[in-house]
Amino acid sequence: MFDRLSSLIIALTLIAVAAIFAGMAGGDPLSIILLMLAGIAASLVVHSALPTPLPDARTDGLTQPADAPLPSLLRHPDFAHWADQEKEPLLGVADNVVTIVNDAAVRLLGRHIVGADVRTAIRHPAATDWLSRTDGSAEAQTINLMDFPRPGQRWTMRIAALSGSESIIFLVDRSLLDAADRMRSDFVANASHELRTPLAAILGYVETLQDMNGEADAPTRHRFLSIIDREARRMQQLVIDLLSISRVEADRFRRPTAHVDLAAIVRSTIAQLQDSENPRAKDIVVRLDDTPQPMLGDEAQLGQLAHNVISNAMKYGRSGTPVTVELLPAGNRVRLSVSDEGDGIAPDHLPRLTERFYRVDEARSRSVGGTGLGLAIVKHISERHQGQLAIESELGKGTRVSVTFPLATEV
Repeated sequence: MFDRLSSLIIALTLIAVAAIFAGMAGGDPLSIILLMLAGIAASLVVHSALPTPLPDARTDGLTQPADAPLPSLLRHPDFAHWADQEKEPLLGVADNVVTIVNDAAVRLLGRHIVGADVRTAIRHPAATDWLSRTDGSAEAQTINLMDFPRPGQRWTMRIAALSGSESIIFLVDRSLLDAADRMRSDFVANASHELRTPLAAILGYVETLQDMNGEADAPTRHRFLSIIDREARRMQQLVIDLLSISRVEADRFRRPTAHVDLAAIVRSTIAQLQDSENPRAKDIVVRLDDTPQPMLGDEAQLGQLAHNVISNAMKYGRSGTPVTVELLPAGNRVRLSVSDEGDGIAPDHLPRLTERFYRVDEARSRSVGGTGLGLAIVKHISERHQGQLAIESELGKGTRVSVTFPLATEV
């Protein structure tokens, strides 16, 4: 492509040649002059319309030389904007000095780390050791920061090297993942223990029965068989509860869409308990009216919730004392309350009652057939139905468990 100056020279040369040929052909001087002026004007128009060539990087003094250092990414305004949108802590480092941090890093480490040596900003032995011996060419790896920034927490640190001596440090909180792993491990260990205890009793009594002979051992045999039956039923209930909590946890993010009547579900649950052989069934005091309580829910799960709460009150309330079941409207919500007159629960135990396998009195819980999963199931069902669970207790007087659910606007 011709540049602007070359195009102009060629145009003027063509005009001059045209004028010479016009003169040789006998044209008058005025016509030749007008022809040249028109040609010059046309050449200027063409010249101005040609594109301006790009500057040559080899000759332009404003262009950065090839061997000059690259511009800093950390100082680019878009980098700071991006960094502040990151939820996890992020630090920009140049020559081992923290030059930029996002809001998450400020909340974790404090604003004073800007301008500080990164080895003192992240105060952890593993981080200090790795930052002291790494350079820009070191292979990126993930460093575990145990008990950082507080005991019991774990964070990971990863470094991304940039040009020159700059780098970006990413910090990720792994504490919740570790807690979830511990919960899974504890759950498996507790479930194994709960199943192993009755199984050991069953096997022991079966072996004893196999060695017994004669009618003289009939009373003992009958007692042993009763124990085996009780422990087998305990294992059966534990398996049922384990399956129940597994199903409830799998459904916890799916909101129920079916229209149900909570009052009808509670009445049906009470009728089942009163028809059972439990001697405490006669102590159930019902305070429900005939008014329907419509809500969006899972009928089977709500029935299980009511069964667990009432059964707990029957187990842990004193024999012969009332187990009071109430279902009362509370604005645009409805509250299911179950009260017993038992020994009560100390305040320090209340926050842990919904933990799986947690028991206030382990010996008593086993004697009444508790699995340690009843209130955990109640908690998960309540959360799935957007309910609010509350447990109140007073030592020597009893316990009250309440679950408040939102009512459906339409049925």
